[in-house]
Amino acid sequence: MSLGQAALQCVICALLLLRSRAIIVGGVEVSDAMRQIILIGLIVAASVAVTAAIILILTRRTIAAADTAHTRRLGQEVTAHRQTHDKLEQAKEIAEAANAAKTRYLVAVSHEIRSPLNAIYGYAQLLEREDTIPPSEAGGVIRRSAEHLTNLVEGLLDISRIESGVLELRRDIVRLPALLDQVVEMFQMQAATKNLTLDYVVDGRLPRFVRADEKRLRQILINLLSNAIKYTQAGGATMTVRYRSQTAVIDVTDTGIGIAPEDLDRIFEPFERGASPDAAMQPGIGLGLAITRVLARILGGEITVSSEVGKGSSFRLHMLLPEPMEPPAGAPTHDRVIGYDGVPRKILMIDDNQSQLTVVQRLLRPLHFDVAVASDGEAGLALAARTQPDLVLLDIQMPDCDGWDVARMLRASYGRALKIVMVSANAHEFRVGGDGASDHDAFLTKPVELDALLDVIGRQLELRWIAGMTQDALSAIAPPAARLDATAQPYLADMRRHLQVGHVSAIARSLSDLEVNVPGSAATVAGMRRLLEEFDLRALARRIDDVG
Repeated sequence: MSLGQAALQCVICALLLLRSRAIIVGGVEVSDAMRQIILIGLIVAASVAVTAAIILILTRRTIAAADTAHTRRLGQEVTAHRQTHDKLEQAKEIAEAANAAKTRYLVAVSHEIRSPLNAIYGYAQLLEREDTIPPSEAGGVIRRSAEHLTNLVEGLLDISRIESGVLELRRDIVRLPALLDQVVEMFQMQAATKNLTLDYVVDGRLPRFVRADEKRLRQILINLLSNAIKYTQAGGATMTVRYRSQTAVIDVTDTGIGIAPEDLDRIFEPFERGASPDAAMQPGIGLGLAITRVLARILGGEITVSSEVGKGSSFRLHMLLPEPMEPPAGAPTHDRVIGYDGVPRKILMIDDNQSQLTVVQRLLRPLHFDVAVASDGEAGLALAARTQPDLVLLDIQMPDCDGWDVARMLRASYGRALKIVMVSANAHEFRVGGDGASDHDAFLTKPVELDALLDVIGRQLELRWIAGMTQDALSAIAPPAARLDATAQPYLADMRRHLQVGHVSAIARSLSDLEVNVPGSAATVAGMRRLLEEFDLRALARRIDDVG
């Protein structure tokens, strides 16, 4: 019997008791007082039963609500677990993809490192065993392999610097025509080995000097030309340069495999190249274009691309390259520097790497510098006391002491009159210097480029460089121009036409054809080549008119 039923019976009994006039129990009539007691007991029992029933109902409802909430929580937990599982699965897929990408990256990097190392190692062994190998051949292979390794390392470091936001930018005074010539010349041999043409066209006038980060600008141009040659099997590539209103527009166009429309954005992502089988077969790790676009944007420029599969691609670099108000003091005016005005300057180099010491000596001594070298900090300090150098090239990482400590001792001993240039293979140690508070005046990163080294030395010592073939010197030694016969006229006409658009590589080819096909033209061609190397196109035009 339920509590509700018991309560109902108690109420019924109470009602009957109230209506009855007498209650007989065992033949004896119950008194009114007892009847009242019984009535009260029935009412109390009914109340207790009703209360208990209410409590039971509320308890059941509470339990039911709790069960519902619990069920809801369980459902939420199940949903959360499912979402967590989905996220974990997604994270697992991302991690697996990243791990696969890392594996591909390490394999590619390993291949890229091993190939030039194999060339260096192979030629080093041949040079040890044989004396018949031409030094120029071995040196060329070793140099190109070293450049490849350097570019690879620099690319990896650039990715690291860009991701960490510590990429250092410079505002160098750059010899723009010389820089462009150097970059094109760098790839001439590579193009020739593939039977490709590499043309260089200057549309209009180029300023002699511009302000830019020379290293980064060179890196951008090298990446663009490297890709053009790498992905072209027939035909060739052309670099066209225009300069208007302090802005350079450089187009690198090729007749290569082209890029599919869906890959045009992908090629600028790290470790990505075009999806075509021809692109996949080419060496590389897919960093060049990614770094190139980021560098261009950091420098305030932009790179765009247009392409057609099977016909070729065209990359356009649009960048502000303002001219300085005046030519920089101490900057070489020509690539082939042969010396400087004034008394010989003393340079001390402190480096624990003997190869570095030898290279710097061979670079600087022919330019009439008095060069002293030391292989550690202690020896360097002692040598500085004896030689009283004008400038110190100081390596940072040495076994006996830190280069910064040596710089601090040199500055304390000789003051600001001594110029100190820090040299390090660790680009993360870069500090600008030259602010009057630092112990050093400039910083160079290994491997040191000759142009960069000369620029730093020239600025620090305020030198006026003497070029190997200035226009004045050329005029002084050049013999009077002898007129060429009629067989030379077609070649001279070609050169005049190419001069109108600044097509430097085409002019060079016409000069070679002239020398081969016109007897007695060798001396004239040699003089013209020197003018072309000087990028003095006006003087070259006059010389063509003189001989034609």
